[in-house]
Order: sequence, then C-alpha cells, then structure tokens
Amino acid sequence: MNSLLDRRNFLKSSAVALTASALLPEYSFGQQAKKARMAFIGVGLRGREHVKNTLLFPEAEIVAICDIDPKAIEATQALIKKAGRKEAVVYGKNERDYENMVKRDDIDGIVIATPWEWHVPMAVASMKAGKYAGVEVSATVTLQESWDLVNTFEQTGSHCMILENVCYRRDVMAVLNMVRQGLFGELTHLECGYEHDLRNIKFNNGQGRGTGVEFGEKAFSEARWRTQHSINRNGDLYPTHGLGPVAEMININRGNQFLYLTSMASKGIGLHKYIVDNGGPNHPNAKVNFKLGDVVQTMIKCANGETILITHDTNLPRPYSLGFRVQGANGLWMDDGNQIYIEKQSPKPHTWESDEEYMKKYDHVFWQQSGKDAEGAGHGGMDYFVIRDFIRSVQNRTAPPIDVYDAAAWSAISPLSEQSVAKKSASVEIPDFTKGKWKTRKPVFALQA
Repeated sequence: MNSLLDRRNFLKSSAVALTASALLPEYSFGQQAKKARMAFIGVGLRGREHVKNTLLFPEAEIVAICDIDPKAIEATQALIKKAGRKEAVVYGKNERDYENMVKRDDIDGIVIATPWEWHVPMAVASMKAGKYAGVEVSATVTLQESWDLVNTFEQTGSHCMILENVCYRRDVMAVLNMVRQGLFGELTHLECGYEHDLRNIKFNNGQGRGTGVEFGEKAFSEARWRTQHSINRNGDLYPTHGLGPVAEMININRGNQFLYLTSMASKGIGLHKYIVDNGGPNHPNAKVNFKLGDVVQTMIKCANGETILITHDTNLPRPYSLGFRVQGANGLWMDDGNQIYIEKQSPKPHTWESDEEYMKKYDHVFWQQSGKDAEGAGHGGMDYFVIRDFIRSVQNRTAPPIDVYDAAAWSAISPLSEQSVAKKSASVEIPDFTKGKWKTRKPVFALQA
C-alpha cells in the first residue's frame, strides 16, 4: 500500500481479499477437520512453556518430544500427564535423534525451541519430512541459513513460522490497530529493540540464574550456549522481538521491504565488569575477551521510505524495554512511559498524554475475545496467541500468519549487522527473500479473529 488512503480502503473492504500468492494459501482458521498432531524438539524452560500452552488446546495432541536432557523429558511428561493426556513418545538418544522423530507419519507440526545454531538444521529436516516447523527466535544465525529456510519451503511447500511472541503483546496489537486505522497518519519512522539486562542469564554457577559467573559446560540453561555468541560476534544478536512487531505495522514482505542497513557498536565492558564484580579479578573468566559491544544500534531503510532504528543492549544494568516508538505525520506512541501524542487530538500541544484510554479503545479483537483464555500463559499471555496461531495453521493446512519470509528477513538483520559493524558501519544490502513477491502479497497478520 503506497498511501494512507489505500491502506484504509483495503482494511475496510468487506471482501477481505487477503489471498497471497498461489504458493501461500490464505491465512484462515477455516473448518477444523482434524486434530493438529504436534511434536517438540527442545523441552527445556522455553520448550516446556510451549508444551504447557499447547495442552490448553483440545484440538492439539502431543505425539512426541525430543531432548537430550532426561530431566527435561521427565518434567515435560509430568506436564502432559497432569493435563490428563497420553504420554508422548520420547526421542533423545543423541543430538541427531530428532532426525528419526521427524520421519514419523503421525506428526503434522513441530515446535523447535533449542539453541540458535540448531534452529535451521531442525527446521529444514522437519520441512523436508512434510511437517510444519514452528521455530523459536531468532530463526537463523547466518545469512545462508535464512536462504536455507526459504529455499526449503519453496522446494517442499512445507511451511515455517517464526514464533515471535511480541507480535501478540496486547499493547503492541492495540498500536497495530491504531496504525491500520490511520491514527498516526502515514508512518515515517519506527524504533524498537531488545534492551534487557541478560547478565544473570549469560552467567550462573550451574544451579540457576544469577548465581555465579560460569558459562558453557559449567553453566545452566541458556548460559551453556548463548554466552558464546557474545564472545564470537559483534552485532545485533537478537533483533526479532522488536523488529517483528514494527515490520507488521509497515507491511514488510507484503507491500513493503527492507532495503539496506547500517550498524554501529559501542565498546564492550559490561560482561567483563560483571565477572570481576561477582567472581573477582582472578576468576578465569575475567580473562575472556567479549567481542559484543554493549550497545549496538542498527538503522534500516525501507522500500516505502520508512526508517527503523533497532537497539540491542543486553550487557549493562538497565530496566527491561523493547524501546518501541511508532511515528507518523499525525503523531507518535512510545512504550517507555506508555506515552502517546496525536496532533489536534491530545489535550495539550507538544505534551505527552497517557496511552491508557487509547489501549482500551483500540484493544485488538484477539485480546477482546481470548484474553481470559490467555491468562497465566507466558510473557503476559502473548505466548498463548503465538502457539494458537501455529496450531491452527497446522490443523487447517494453511499458511501461518508469520511465515518463512518473515523468519528469514527478520533474523537476517543479525548477521547483516555484524557485517556492517565489521566494515566501519558501511551500508549493507538486505536481500529480498520473497524474490519480488512482496510487491503483490497482501497483509494477513491479525486480520482475522
């Protein structure tokens, strides 16, 4: 859509002409003919959240689970048993046992919640076996992996959905409504990011979070693998929590496209200081050189003229924020402070007002209809909606609302930002993973209840 009027007319159309290309069937909840037969690769802390939420849906059954940690398997089976469901078949003999699981003919969809470097191999194996793949964020680590996901989908027709839960955050969906109804006017600039003190996640003593300064084999949970990325890489390591929601607001891959980016990283002192402060200057890890800058900022230019600023800030003490800012010709919203300003509508010129009443007025139908069902689900309920949409896509054999092209493009910002930082913030082109189809594909996310 090239104008605000076009967007308004499109969204008001009673026909709801949301058909994508022939390769991508319409996103529809449709008639539910059979159960979604689900499997899970990785049932650690994150994977078990997906299992727990899947158990809320009677239309889904859990056939198999895969993990090399016996304790994770045991905890997952306990969840399934508590829900009154049949125990799942277990795969976990070694790191490649998932390859045996995906061959089963009684599985329709597979949720992948493993360390980042396993996402693409597991998703590709699932898709080649004719299964839908639901991949945790970020979906890919390298640029080639983004192409691997796209190429596998186009060769097999098996869909891949990136499980970006923040797209379903209640305030974010309300702002998406505001955008689609023209409250901000034509959008020009958006900001987002991942500003989250992860020091007690990147380090522990092997027992629990925030208990020491170990990582790797001596550590627990994500510190076993995630911290190594901070040693090896300098760029935006985790872009999709912020980028996914704003990409939906400006119809990336569906009428708009990322063109190029430039990134800059600050010096990195935060992780070293944390080790010294909590383990002492003589701790062996105090000698580790962390390549990741403490604050990495990436600016993206889009085909329709918008700019997006993404901030990655995980190594320093700070309150949590995704740093959203949505700005257009008529005004803007920021989640820090829950602030909004609409010209000629806000009570005082040049003065912020609370977004509280706007959040009520523009509350998305997903939350209006299913907010009660989402209570208790992870991350304030948004985990409920992301797994719901994946299950429904699997069940109805339709394209997911967040698809393989989104997984590829959103995740590719990470390796491309590394390239830019390494080249003294040189501009780096962002590939068109849709190969031109973005020009005719129509928006589908959150347009059907």
